[in-house]
Amino acid sequence: MEVVTFGETMVLLAPDRMVPLEYVNGFHKHVAGAETNVAVGLARMGHTVGWFSKLGNDPFGRYIRQVVRGHGVDTSEVRITDEAPTGVFFKEQISPDKIQVYYYRKQSAASLMHEDELNEAYVGKARFLHVTGITPALSPECRKLTFRALEAAKKHGAAIVFDPNIRWKLWNREEACVVLNEIAALADYVLPGIDEGQFLTGCCTPADIADRLLKSGAGAVVIKLGAGGAYYSNGRISGNEPGFRVKRLIDPMGAGDGFAAGFISGLLQGEDLPLAVRRGNAVGSIVVGVSGDVEGLPTRQDVDLLLAGGSDLEDIIR
Repeated sequence: MEVVTFGETMVLLAPDRMVPLEYVNGFHKHVAGAETNVAVGLARMGHTVGWFSKLGNDPFGRYIRQVVRGHGVDTSEVRITDEAPTGVFFKEQISPDKIQVYYYRKQSAASLMHEDELNEAYVGKARFLHVTGITPALSPECRKLTFRALEAAKKHGAAIVFDPNIRWKLWNREEACVVLNEIAALADYVLPGIDEGQFLTGCCTPADIADRLLKSGAGAVVIKLGAGGAYYSNGRISGNEPGFRVKRLIDPMGAGDGFAAGFISGLLQGEDLPLAVRRGNAVGSIVVGVSGDVEGLPTRQDVDLLLAGGSDLEDIIR
């Protein structure tokens, strides 16, 4: 595998119209999880990628595994359990940029993941390990699993890409700050949003946030700035890569995961830090124009077309 990632993926029930959830009668079923969004994004861009997790032995668990595997992601290390159900969540969307989610994931199958279940060789053979801050928040055992995976990556020379991806419904602020900074210090690349970076470091500007994380041990930092693109620094080079114009914002959920997939894809193709950031910006801008977490993830040809300046987003044929 070029990339391995792990974490909880759930079934998302999205409303069929933009009204408060209590007035919704119809829902569309989707697969949604930060780590599988990245995995599917990388697979669609032609990379070999694996994902491991734990799913309930139920229809939702079977659905998730089938869909993720159908996108070309290796699921051979996914475990099935009768001890807990697969998590689900509902999305409430009042307008394209006003979204609330309601999780039903407490004591879900994924929260039962255990460090002893980690296949170290599976992680060690990858070029990159992608980690988010969601998994260590699921349970104490998931936290141990996360650090065990980081240890395996370090041992075998796999580069670590860390997206804090903070879910406040899973953390208290003090605990989140300690654990996520510990992970960031072990990572080769840290990809926070600007708000996450401010929380983790207490700094205000992208440059100061990056400097603080670099001094703590991170190899490189990329701070996502939404429509403003992204700021990057590795202590030797730094700068801003502008975002791409988005004509129609349809669904902002999954933009950060799209960025991570594009960024890692760039690194796998041998691009330097600024070019990989630019590729991440391109993928993120495409994703927000389509409803759903994985439905808008582009192919490499789509991304290359946008990067070449030969097409507006609306003209990309998918």
